[in-house]
Order: sequence, then C-alpha cells, then structure tokens
Amino acid sequence: MEPFLELREKAERNLEVAEHILTVTYPLLKDPKLLLGVCENTFLGLTNSMNSVLSHELAFKRITPYKDNFEGKYSVFCRKIVPRYNVRKEHLDLLQDVKSLVLKHRKSPVEFARKEKYVICNNEYECETLDAPKLKEYLDRSKIFYKDMARITEKYENIFKRRLLRQI
Repeated sequence: MEPFLELREKAERNLEVAEHILTVTYPLLKDPKLLLGVCENTFLGLTNSMNSVLSHELAFKRITPYKDNFEGKYSVFCRKIVPRYNVRKEHLDLLQDVKSLVLKHRKSPVEFARKEKYVICNNEYECETLDAPKLKEYLDRSKIFYKDMARITEKYENIFKRRLLRQI
C-alpha cells in the first residue's frame, strides 16, 4: 500500500479514537484526563491528514523532499499545498491551535482537573483549559480538514490500485 494511503487511514483512525473517547468514554467515566487523549488523537489525525497529502504530492514529484518534523512539513504544506489546492486558512489555524495545546501539555509543569475541565499551566501560571465542548469543536473541524485532504489524495488513487493489481 502506498504511504499516503496508509497515512490517510491512520488519520481516519486517530479521529475515530478521539471521537470515541469524547462521546463514549468521557461521558461514562467523567475523568477530565481523558480530554488529553482526545486532544492528542485530534492532533495526530490532523498531522496524518497533512502528511498524507504531502506524501501524495511527493509520490507525483510535485514537491521536493522535506524535513521529517512538524515545522518542515507544515512549511512545505503552507508554501506548496495551500495555494495549489486552495486550502482554507481556518484549517491552518486549527493545526496551529491544536499543536499549541499539545505543546503546552508537554511543557507544562502543573496540570490538574477542575470540575469538568482539565487545566494546563505554564511556568508563569498562565492557564489553558480543555473541556468537552471546545474539543468537540476541534474534532468537528478536524473531520472537515480530513475530508478535504482525502479528496486531494483520492483523485489519482486508482493509478496505484491498478499498479498493485498488476503485481499480483
């Protein structure tokens, strides 16, 4: 299977896991720590969606190889993919917002659950909260981003399927 197809499937799976945690597990257990799992899986879904398009474009030699880190991929995505496919600015904002939340969590010295929210504090005790409605909005927007990126990679997908059938 082509790498961009694998990445697209991973993105879909990450978003399914995030939705399951948010709609099934979290309401059942009411543990705000689960919101971190939703945030992480949403971010993975977004990055895998972005990576699938980058891998797709790389397979067709429309872009040159890029650094294998978020900043390198995001940079190429913004410079090459966004103008070519008219990707909406709100998708880029979503990527940055969710990435920011994940980084704040990783660098945070203090985190705690308060009522039905998860609070992440930085060194200056500036707080960022995660709650179900906010993550639901991010997840819904992430699904739209996934669908938009899937449309790009589905366009020439049959070429690779035919090649695979010939090999068998």
